[in-house]
Amino acid sequence: MLKVENLHKSYQVGKNTYEVLKGVSLNVEQGEFVAVMGPSGSGKTTLLNCISCYIPADSGSIRLGGTELARLGEDELAEVRNRKLGFVFQDFLLLDGLTVEQNILLPAIIGGSVSADVENRASQLCEVFGIAAIKGKYPAEISGGEKQRTAVARALINNPLVILADEPTGNLDSKSSRAVIGTFEQAKSGLGSTIFMVTHDSFAASFCDRVIILRDGVVWRTLEKRDAERTAFQDALLASISEMGRQ
Repeated sequence: MLKVENLHKSYQVGKNTYEVLKGVSLNVEQGEFVAVMGPSGSGKTTLLNCISCYIPADSGSIRLGGTELARLGEDELAEVRNRKLGFVFQDFLLLDGLTVEQNILLPAIIGGSVSADVENRASQLCEVFGIAAIKGKYPAEISGGEKQRTAVARALINNPLVILADEPTGNLDSKSSRAVIGTFEQAKSGLGSTIFMVTHDSFAASFCDRVIILRDGVVWRTLEKRDAERTAFQDALLASISEMGRQ
């Protein structure tokens, strides 16, 4: 589904070159819920920005559903972002002047493809995520958890290959964080969605199938949940992060 191979990215600041990604390779399979963790400066955000096509990598390969993104022009990349990628952000980024339903339909509106089928899908997503009763309300009239469920529904409206989530629980308390992760779990189990999430939150990451830990621009370790209990998996994540800090 998503395959990253030997990805490099550096930034030029004055006369200095700072290499942020130093040969990152990873795979995300269809229907997986995968998180990326790591300390500040490890390359998490840069990796997500490269995958989302917002910044170009210096070298390496990013393949999405068999398509090599580096070979695409700007118009084709815009099409990939609108049709094949769904985005969930830390601050929701809902438009205040649109209703919940209109916010969900926004990617389809931008793509010029608001058909009856798309409107039906929006209604179905509202039902799945328990926001059908508020779809006529505006963002200022709904709770933070409802805003995030709306954001996830919006990310799914075009039936993307992968949802990219950037610190989706970063501004939320533990109860709201659990509600957001529950929404991702619903998307995965009920809709077969593939989710790739950048997070610093071990609680959120403990619900994932796998967690990739970055350190200094490389993959330091990958942990698989398999049949482990969520709390045991979170303990393993915390132990790995602690170990990395001691090295």
